[in-house]
Amino acid sequence: MTQYPAIPTLSYGISKQNQSKSDIDRIVEQIRVVGYAVLDSGFGDDELLSISEDFEAARAIYVDAHGESRLKEIDELNTIRCPLSLGFDSFLKLAVNARLLTTIDQLIFGIYTLNQQNGIINPPGQRYNQAAWHRDLPYQHFVSSRPIAINALFCVDPFLQENGATFVLPASHKSEEFPSADFVKANAVQICAPAGSYILLDCMTYHSGGLNQTDRPRRAVNHIYNIPYFRQQISIPRQLNPETLTDSQRQILGFGQSEDGSASDYLESKRKRL
Repeated sequence: MTQYPAIPTLSYGISKQNQSKSDIDRIVEQIRVVGYAVLDSGFGDDELLSISEDFEAARAIYVDAHGESRLKEIDELNTIRCPLSLGFDSFLKLAVNARLLTTIDQLIFGIYTLNQQNGIINPPGQRYNQAAWHRDLPYQHFVSSRPIAINALFCVDPFLQENGATFVLPASHKSEEFPSADFVKANAVQICAPAGSYILLDCMTYHSGGLNQTDRPRRAVNHIYNIPYFRQQISIPRQLNPETLTDSQRQILGFGQSEDGSASDYLESKRKRL
């Protein structure tokens, strides 16, 4: 039997070292260094079943509202835009999960808001629009010393090699350019994760869905949280009743973050913040 050497634990010439005291600390460090990590949501079996059922119900409502043929025509049949707006508690729970927000608190400095929430279906044996390398801030070629946006992909179903689990390019959030084809081939990593996990990415980390080679769709709910200088994909505050939300939920969901229509509106909104 082949014996492999143990990972060294001694060091010298080092005057600074990161410290981790919890699983969230370790996840935060991994995202900062390599751009991705897997977080257990903490949801129980009953909650996961409810999320799965609500996903299917939301999908049926969405397709009925917008038309299957129309969605196919614009390559949107495998996406549910802003499921938060469809009246299911599960999607709010996913967006404000305590372990998730505790992690993002350590990654994004100051206030952040939910830019978008989308249900994503990776259909069996087909190409779909997420099966291509991209950043979740697309067309952007820059790097920053701190994350300006975090992608939280909730696994409704297990993410497996067979069903096209997400591929990432480790540490690509630190490079402006998309790497060469040779680099991609040599360094791409596939992230397998159980149902109930969030796959977290620095949004500048290049990633891609894979080909689903099973006979069942793989479902997920994607979230993007960013510093409050980006317009939401769909205005979430217009979809929800603020009276049903806590102050912290309203802030995360973007209430009060819309642009002012005039100088007078700006001055009045600033007065209210004092």
